[in-house]
Amino acid sequence: MVSPMIVGSIGVGLLLLAFALNLSHRLSERSVPYLTLNVLGAALAAWYAVDSRMWPFVILEAVWAVTALVRLPSALKAKSPR
Repeated sequence: MVSPMIVGSIGVGLLLLAFALNLSHRLSERSVPYLTLNVLGAALAAWYAVDSRMWPFVILEAVWAVTALVRLPSALKAKSPR
């Protein structure tokens, strides 16, 4: 079984990677890779927060993941050829 600390660390790492790539203008906040990193990272961090019973962070990370997930279909649609 994978340690919850490792799962949470990977999640936070993905969130920070998306943030750094956005700040360096390598990823747009509307891009599929950016949103995917945010969905995965926030979901993993939320899982860790649930396991650790850190309820304020469960809410934060769950909202972050859902927000990115809601935006992902429009980014995928914009990316697809017409």
